[in-house]
Amino acid sequence: MMDAEVMRAALEQAREMVLFYGKDGTISYANESAETLLSYDSGLIGHNVLEIYPGVFRDRDGVLELNRSLELDGFTMDAYRENRTCFPTVVRIAGSRSGADILLAIDISKDVYLERRIEHVDKEKQEASKVKSEFVANVTHELRTPVNGILGNTLELKEMETERAKLRILSLIERGCADMNAIINNILDFSKLESGKFTLENREFDFREMMDYVRSNHKIKIADKGVDFIVSIAEDIPRRLIGDELRIVQVLNNLISNACKFTAVGRISVEAVRTDLQDNRMELFFLVADTGIGISKEDQDKLFQSFSQVDASISRRYGGTGLGLNICKQLVELMGGSIHVESDAGKGSMFSFHIWVEVPEEELEKLGQKVGRVGAVMPDLAAGLGGAASFEEFQRENSVNIVMTYGSPENMEEIKRKLNKLILSAEMENWEKAEGFVTTLRELTEQAPKDIKNTALRLKMAVQKEDYDKTAQGVDTLRTLLNQEA
Repeated sequence: MMDAEVMRAALEQAREMVLFYGKDGTISYANESAETLLSYDSGLIGHNVLEIYPGVFRDRDGVLELNRSLELDGFTMDAYRENRTCFPTVVRIAGSRSGADILLAIDISKDVYLERRIEHVDKEKQEASKVKSEFVANVTHELRTPVNGILGNTLELKEMETERAKLRILSLIERGCADMNAIINNILDFSKLESGKFTLENREFDFREMMDYVRSNHKIKIADKGVDFIVSIAEDIPRRLIGDELRIVQVLNNLISNACKFTAVGRISVEAVRTDLQDNRMELFFLVADTGIGISKEDQDKLFQSFSQVDASISRRYGGTGLGLNICKQLVELMGGSIHVESDAGKGSMFSFHIWVEVPEEELEKLGQKVGRVGAVMPDLAAGLGGAASFEEFQRENSVNIVMTYGSPENMEEIKRKLNKLILSAEMENWEKAEGFVTTLRELTEQAPKDIKNTALRLKMAVQKEDYDKTAQGVDTLRTLLNQEA
């Protein structure tokens, strides 16, 4: 008796609907969940289960049968209330010792609703992504057209113009157009990567010619800042490789441009080594190290996020959209690799990444490797880092903290060197190089007294106007102030 009471209490408290019915389908028992969900005014007992599940049963000469071949251990079917509204359930049918059949059903209305909601949200997301991609493509196209028009007209005017002042303005317009095109390309690449429509174009290319191209892209601008620039390539990297040359160059250009942007004194080192060979696939390891402003440990996680920069002041001072490193990360991952950073605030940075490329069969033969054989080579970082085997050693050997600290002997000596190079560039009318030196001077005097900082600012304005007299006067004034400080 006790067992029956316990069983009945369990059935009444169950969330599942429980119905007992005879051979003709007449319900003899319904638990509380069934009574609540099906909402029969007079109760369910005495009604036929066929009224609730017409899609499950059929009446054959007074005997209830399954309407079709259904899995007795669970199938989905709508349950009908007395007012003929319905809701989805998962149904199971079992027999009892008394000979009555038992129907167990779980209300899955919420699950079905959530599933449909998720499908709807996914559909909206896909449509929104499509609209966004089309919008970005259209906008970038519309922007690129006038920018290229301005650039073309500027280049034509430069060929006709002879006045130095006007040529300088035209050069600034040309540089602005180039910057705008770079931003447009970044936005377009980011949009393609986010929408999953970006594909690599792997083809055979000359690796050393690619690295020479990268070096030539940056050597003049870096030299204009008075920063050393070293590019090193391991001898065991084959000359011919198969991969997306354009995207490898894009990653390297971005990292080197950032190094140049954030490095006022010291050096920038680029290293390329081979780290692994599996069948005809080769892993290449690249690093770009600099002695620039560096990044604090807590801010390094922000670097590879889209539209993110370490500090808002960085964007104001140096420019940029915050997309470059995120694009680099996604491109490197598409090429089977990953990208990392080691840095300390004020002590420089080292970005490293590895990718996989294919090696043509003739190059494998030159390497003395056969397809199918696995070889591995550890990177010799010392070659590109000037003898340093780690970033810590690179920092120690190339530390610029003392140089950037105003008033230190090293700082004063570096300022004097930059002043000499600045006035020499001005005398030779190489104003672009002079602007690089005066920009570095402003960074070297960042912590200086107000009169020195103001003089450095006026000196930069004179250089930008290509005014030799005011530039020479500014250099003399700055030297006098520095001598007074000493």
